[in-house]
Amino acid sequence: MRLETLEIPALLDLGRTIARGLFDGLTYPWEALPRIREYILALGPTLNLAEFGQRAPGVWVHKTATVSPTAYIDGPCVVDAGAEIRHCAFIRGSAIVGKHAVVGNSTELKNCVLFDMVQVPHFNYVGDSILGFKAHMGAGAIASNVRSDKALVRVRADSEAIETGLKKFGAILGDNVEVGCNSVLNPGTIVGRGASVYPTSCVRGCVPEDSIFKNTGVVASREGVAP
Repeated sequence: MRLETLEIPALLDLGRTIARGLFDGLTYPWEALPRIREYILALGPTLNLAEFGQRAPGVWVHKTATVSPTAYIDGPCVVDAGAEIRHCAFIRGSAIVGKHAVVGNSTELKNCVLFDMVQVPHFNYVGDSILGFKAHMGAGAIASNVRSDKALVRVRADSEAIETGLKKFGAILGDNVEVGCNSVLNPGTIVGRGASVYPTSCVRGCVPEDSIFKNTGVVASREGVAP
């Protein structure tokens, strides 16, 4: 992938999130990860209390959102209109859940942004990640956010490595990305707009937009390829 395809406008529609201001002045989406906590703490008190209720310190939930009584939400967190937080979901804090997004059974969120209509519905882990509009992670798919050697995460593109300076960085999924069941997105993975990842894949590096990641080292153009 060319470096310009990793920039925020190439991956994410900022009109599809309450967190638009989080990305002000940034070039790459992962630069927003260290800002999420403070952004939520600044955003929360500005929300319209006719629309949002403050359920706990640092936790703002839209009144049209559905939260299961068995779900756990720690602050800071914002849950936008129409979102579903289902049975035994675990939100550890520093999370923004977009409009009509789904956080499902036993899914864990930590320091992440889910754009509007994102679905992480079954047994997912999403840590230190940003999921674009209508991104979907199949059952058991996870975003691994720490390297096994504990080194700082790099993004590999254009035969070069971009130093992020981050020890914890999971994945960036562009708008309309589909990730198959039981796939692992290794630290620093970027999946371009409209791309798909086959089930049980182990993904490392960057997947171009509108492509299909079949397995390690095999990426096919979507055009003319049977699903």
